[in-house]
Amino acid sequence: MLLKVKSLKLLTGKPVAILHKKTAKMLAVYPGERVRIRNKHSLVAIVDTVKGLLKENEIALSSEVLEELNLFDGYAVDVSAEPPPKTSHYILEKLNGNHLDYNKLFAIAGDIVHNALTETEIAYFVSGVYVHGMSDKELADLTLAMVRSGRQLKLNDIVYDKHCIGGIAGNRTTPIIVSICSSAGITMPKTSSRAITSAAGTADVIECLAKVEFPIEEIKKIIAKTTGCMVWGGALGLAPADDKIIQVERVLSLDPEAQLIASILSKKIAVNAKGVVIDIPYGLSAKVKNLAEAKKLQSKFEKTAKFLKLNIQAVLTDGSQPIGNGVGPVLEMRDILAILRREKSRPLDLEKKSVFLSGLVLEMAGKAKKGYGEKMALEILESGRAFKKFKEIIEVQQGKIRELQPAKLSFSIKSDKSGKIVEIDNKKIASVARASGCPSDKASGIYLHVHLGTKVSKNQPIMEIYAETDDKLNFAKDVCKKLSPVKIK
Repeated sequence: MLLKVKSLKLLTGKPVAILHKKTAKMLAVYPGERVRIRNKHSLVAIVDTVKGLLKENEIALSSEVLEELNLFDGYAVDVSAEPPPKTSHYILEKLNGNHLDYNKLFAIAGDIVHNALTETEIAYFVSGVYVHGMSDKELADLTLAMVRSGRQLKLNDIVYDKHCIGGIAGNRTTPIIVSICSSAGITMPKTSSRAITSAAGTADVIECLAKVEFPIEEIKKIIAKTTGCMVWGGALGLAPADDKIIQVERVLSLDPEAQLIASILSKKIAVNAKGVVIDIPYGLSAKVKNLAEAKKLQSKFEKTAKFLKLNIQAVLTDGSQPIGNGVGPVLEMRDILAILRREKSRPLDLEKKSVFLSGLVLEMAGKAKKGYGEKMALEILESGRAFKKFKEIIEVQQGKIRELQPAKLSFSIKSDKSGKIVEIDNKKIASVARASGCPSDKASGIYLHVHLGTKVSKNQPIMEIYAETDDKLNFAKDVCKKLSPVKIK
């Protein structure tokens, strides 16, 4: 069917075609299904429909389609119904609990990257993995499929990396670790994520001071100057199928174990890492609830890495409570700067963990003898070399060190009785911080005055909530009251 293009200047992030309802009925397509748009070239787009806005002989196309096919207002295009791709059947196989081989997983990854699968179909794939899990071989194949469906950062230097599985509020060790290890001569091109369900991802935090989105060639120049970087991985096209899966996971609030492992390891292989330290925090309010589950995940990481011939060291850490004082981009960056500057009020728990993990990387890279990595990491921190390296990376990433202030509005949550802090729930703290505006409002969030075991008196401040507007502050207060993230006995 020939239709006339009508430009509505739609930027959707994926190919979308909007049809009049009567036109869609004639083509026998429904919202969420596909049509193929043909001019000199062709492209598949997801259908949406309207009653008004368009005439029956018109089609509105998202900017992604217009740019790809070089179309303009008034152009004629041939439009036909497009059947679901083969990969939709593979996804159904996974939903039914079947094993998928490499070719099927590579096809799924490729269709995700090229927008051939709808968000609903990707959600079904995530759900299938969540319900049925994956075998060690299947997981290794998914990891490789995600790597090979995207670009890779190939450096001449030997690369080492670190990654945390997440789920712990305020656990912003990465900028400190990169600063310590890069100042010791280790190449660490750290590609980090933005927040999925947390109050902030490392990329969100670094963005308080510097740019985090760069093309691959620019990343190579940054690394050549500094030996390290802290950038958003989603801008690089490294394992792009993973980035699109993460977007769906964010909506579903799901993070399947198999997908988590494939996500982390695919990014490490894509930057050509020789060795990786994996941080697995566990605790009642962490992603991993107990030591037994943590050991199981540790084993799964190690088996998958063995299949992929990747040297990793997966370590189990305390995830029973938030780490540091700040929860939210600006508040977490203030903690990082306090540690790098060696301020007296710095959060020592965040420093201790950062030094521990840095020590493991230094030992893995052969910069420190076995058992002496932590000592070397602390010496680098104390000497000021880490802060100097951090400033260097920030400046090369077109930023500068500056004083950061939390949001202008705040509310103090006080103890309703005297006693001892017995619980600080990571998920609930993250929920309150997100209610305050995190991560988009970078200065919003929570400042914790207490940790587990802290003795408090009645009416003593437990935490401060910061927000940019009265509505967000009131919403965060209501969420905090409902969830009661801090318990006192």
